[in-house]
Amino acid sequence: MIVFMKKLTETIKKEPMLLVSLIAALVSLIITPPDKGLLKNIDWHTLGTLFMMLTILEGFKQESLFNPLIKLSSNFKTMATLSLFFIFGVFFTSMFVTNDVSLIIFVPLTILVFRELKREECILPVISMENIAAIRGSLLMPFGSPQNLFLYQQSGVNALRFMLHMSPLCVGSGILLIVFVLIMYRKELKKKTASFSGNLIKEWRDEDKAKRTMYAILFVLILTTIVTRTKFWPIAVLLVIAGVFAVNRKLFKSVDYVLLVTFLCFFIFSSSVSSNPVVSTLLKKAVAGNEYWWAIGLSQIISNVPASIVLYPFTENFAGLIYGADTAGLCSLIGSLASVINYRIYVREYPGKGKDFIKVFTLISWAFFVIVVIPGFLLSKWPFM
Repeated sequence: MIVFMKKLTETIKKEPMLLVSLIAALVSLIITPPDKGLLKNIDWHTLGTLFMMLTILEGFKQESLFNPLIKLSSNFKTMATLSLFFIFGVFFTSMFVTNDVSLIIFVPLTILVFRELKREECILPVISMENIAAIRGSLLMPFGSPQNLFLYQQSGVNALRFMLHMSPLCVGSGILLIVFVLIMYRKELKKKTASFSGNLIKEWRDEDKAKRTMYAILFVLILTTIVTRTKFWPIAVLLVIAGVFAVNRKLFKSVDYVLLVTFLCFFIFSSSVSSNPVVSTLLKKAVAGNEYWWAIGLSQIISNVPASIVLYPFTENFAGLIYGADTAGLCSLIGSLASVINYRIYVREYPGKGKDFIKVFTLISWAFFVIVVIPGFLLSKWPFM
């Protein structure tokens, strides 16, 4: 028991976001004592999907299954074009496989490639822009993010009309990201990067072919589960567990369980807060007509997915709610749990540098937020129906 408590204490010291989520969950349970509905209201679907992606992409990393993307990135000869490749890789893939998944795929690659090129000073600014790309690219599609999926299903609008309303924010954000990259590399736009060494692209061993094949098959299964939004996702989780257990059971030891626990704690917090009658009464009086600002503000406390769920019943302006929820992730790490994923990926590679991440992330995200927040508010007056 003493050894366990010591390890737990060390983990919490190294993981500030875990500590924040644990405190938030405990406080919420004190304010609103748990009942039978607590476990039901937790987003197990998101947790299951995240577990599958973290497991399989760790397998991809160990077996060098990102080699094709690394080879493709080697075609870009300047830091500006290479950064744009990674940023817009996130931007476009987030539309189809959700913003969380796109970051899990591209952020580790960015770190790997920039470290190889000895340009580690560029990692934090670029993955911060990848975070923005994930948040603003995913908003175009009904299934690009969990909050979009929930609100799309509630709204009753068709997919084309949904995309029409979200396209000004998406296109404008894409243009703004290009401007940010050009400003960042303004002094070296035409300067060539170094070539990748042979160590970056590792040879595939014949004896590991079964692992690579299994991981690829399971990855397709996960993407299919995400895109189709099937209610049979628990079966997919079981298949992933069985498949990994068959070819490499040691892989489970490498999964980022801290991130999963962090998400679970935030879901407990949001479920407890939303079921509190005092909070519900307050929202009934305050939200209608101010949906955009409420979505942005509440997301900084419970993140944009649970904030969307909490605010929807009290909403009169649907556009204000969804525009606000899709803008909230630019304010803080908690504003979007996709940002928490990005943070976790970075601190696993650079332990003890969490404060550096938060500093750079906040600076770049707020620069973007200040530019887009008022146009988003004005567009929220354009009714979906």
